[in-house]
Amino acid sequence: MEQGNLCSSSGALKINNNGNLILINQANNAIIWSSTTSPSSSIGNPIAQLLESGNLVIKFKTEETGQPSSSRLIWQSFDYPTDTTLNGMKIGWNFKTGFAWKLRSWKNLGDPSMGDFVYEMEPRGFPEVVLRNGSMKLFRTGPWNGIQYSGAPELKNNSIFEPVFVSNDEEVYFAAKTNDNSVITRLVLEPSGFIYRYTWNAKSLQWVVMINVLKDQCNKYGLCGVHGVCNIDEAVLCKCLKGFVPNSLADWSRVDWSGGCRRRSRLDCGKGDGFVKFSSLKVPDTTFCWVNKSMGLVECQMKCLMNCSCTAFANADVRGSGSGCVLWFGDLIDIREFTAGGGGQDLYVRMAASELVEVENGGGTNKKEKLTAVIASTSVVIAVLLVALMIWCFVKRTKMRRRGEGNIGLTEDGASKAESDLELPLFDFVTVATATNNFSHENVIGEGGFGPVYKGKLSSGQEVAVKRLSKNSGQGISEFKNEIVLIAKLQHRNLVRLLGCCIQREEMILIYDGYMSPEYAAEGFFSIKSDVFSFGVLVLEIVSGKRNKGFQHSDHDLNLLGHVWNLWNEDKALELVDATIFIEDELSRLELLRCIQIGLLCVQQRPDDRPTMSSVVIMLSSDSPNLPQPKHPGFYYERSFSEGPSSSDKFSYEKNVSFTTIEGR
Repeated sequence: MEQGNLCSSSGALKINNNGNLILINQANNAIIWSSTTSPSSSIGNPIAQLLESGNLVIKFKTEETGQPSSSRLIWQSFDYPTDTTLNGMKIGWNFKTGFAWKLRSWKNLGDPSMGDFVYEMEPRGFPEVVLRNGSMKLFRTGPWNGIQYSGAPELKNNSIFEPVFVSNDEEVYFAAKTNDNSVITRLVLEPSGFIYRYTWNAKSLQWVVMINVLKDQCNKYGLCGVHGVCNIDEAVLCKCLKGFVPNSLADWSRVDWSGGCRRRSRLDCGKGDGFVKFSSLKVPDTTFCWVNKSMGLVECQMKCLMNCSCTAFANADVRGSGSGCVLWFGDLIDIREFTAGGGGQDLYVRMAASELVEVENGGGTNKKEKLTAVIASTSVVIAVLLVALMIWCFVKRTKMRRRGEGNIGLTEDGASKAESDLELPLFDFVTVATATNNFSHENVIGEGGFGPVYKGKLSSGQEVAVKRLSKNSGQGISEFKNEIVLIAKLQHRNLVRLLGCCIQREEMILIYDGYMSPEYAAEGFFSIKSDVFSFGVLVLEIVSGKRNKGFQHSDHDLNLLGHVWNLWNEDKALELVDATIFIEDELSRLELLRCIQIGLLCVQQRPDDRPTMSSVVIMLSSDSPNLPQPKHPGFYYERSFSEGPSSSDKFSYEKNVSFTTIEGR
């Protein structure tokens, strides 16, 4: 209880029978201050004792010995720290009693009555120590991450004192314990609102400032606004998180950052959102966070991803490989960036799918494995080639319309000229028939409106797909020529490749490389999804170090796609990885599994199930674990060419309705 100030020498400190300390003004017997012990009736023989720690305590005095009992503590000054904490004093909350240990500044250096500032523990969410002026936050330390407060590295363990943080169902508090009892140190909340840790110098007999907790501008709460980051080492203190832009460029140009930042692209929950890792950050305000101390980082990421309101996540404890989960919801405020090794921790911020590639390529803190980088680069090249093909087809079609030209027929007599003009090999009919076991029904791997497609094996050992034009297909010599012209021009090694053709009497046959997609083989339909299929084969070849063509395994006769599919279903996908690729940690393992899963998604049998190339780029570039499960691949068959046709050969492909015509464009 506090009634006023005593500014004269007439004061006296007494202890009554209830165990209360009383400070009175002897001039008028007015009570200036009293302690608040719980007993309401006389307890007998209370004594006050000043301990070596500086703690003033009230205890019972035992009848037998006349000495105070250490187990019968009535009151202690350490529970009421005013503006100063000594070694072992707490700042926090007792949840059982609702009592708070906190610092309150003096009104001024000559008036110890309550001032404007309070330094206390914020127990909600993920607890952290905050400085307030009334209800307004001025500073926060950030939460305890197992080593230090994420935003106050100066309060970590050092040669003089060791920080102590306790959080359980009964209490949460922060304290400082000196490593040497001869060292005297105190933390003081000044009337100005500054917080200093002083150490007593026995030689100079002076208090020396050891730590200034509010040492720079970046400690000011919310200086850079929501989604803004403060870095004291930069010429301009504030910047936006990558993927965000200032709410008002005009205000920022006037060095007014309080308006903060907004997302460059809106989140689209469930449609490719992912996370970007930022390192060495004082994490945002944790007052309204959700915390789980036992959850791992991967599970934490999934928890955040499944909640559309979740905007960021981080480990609760950064010791070792990290543990625990903290989730943020809504705006992120009061973020600070430290130099490497100077404090902070990793923070994973949710981003829209359209932002993930740009943010990470622009210098985000995530570093991809070399394998993923190579595949991602290749996918971009393929996408560019596809766009170039579409432009070429459009220009070619426009020119032909302007000239009013029809298709030039390709006849048997013009076969030699075709080989010269197209630089495309011509196969004789006997060679093609031999490769397909005389067009055996057992070799059929698909059939569309233009005719059946056979698996074949040339005398060189190369596996091919042979498309035999049906006499009743309705496709004439002009359509056949169009297909040759279009596909022969697309001679990139990772795309659909036409190896040659056969023209003999009424027979019109096309011979393709093994990278051909199932729908093109059976339907004569070529699209961006055909390109994706070819890319998927390439991904699996890179990871395995084996070619799809000519792949052999001692346990079965499946091709590479079938082999990968079996391993994936048996949870043995990592057995596919080339022995030259070193799996050094959990991150490497997850990246490789991700590449295999993306490869299988690309080679799915149905084109509609395959992702677009732009989606593939996003999958490879983001950390989101939320990838769809692949369905069985196309051209998934067992082969036994050396043994001839066999009813045991298996192939999985659905016969769908084909498109009616293909025209060169």
